[in-house]
Amino acid sequence: MLVAALTERELEVLRLAAQGLSNREIGERLVISSRTVGHHLSHVYDKTGQRTRASVAVFAIEHGLLARPSAAAPLVG
Repeated sequence: MLVAALTERELEVLRLAAQGLSNREIGERLVISSRTVGHHLSHVYDKTGQRTRASVAVFAIEHGLLARPSAAAPLVG
């Protein structure tokens, strides 16, 4: 399975990217540089066969990699 090929850090970056965070925002959350985030995303793209952030987000959803919102979480919009 492709998901198993991803490192734990790549999964973290994938999840945050799928939530719409920028490389800078992901870097701030994980205490790494935005350039390092870019390297992790590049590896994610290669390992999953995806080429865009949007397709990586779809991949994450299809493979159940995103936490499901809790019933108590307010909807934003």
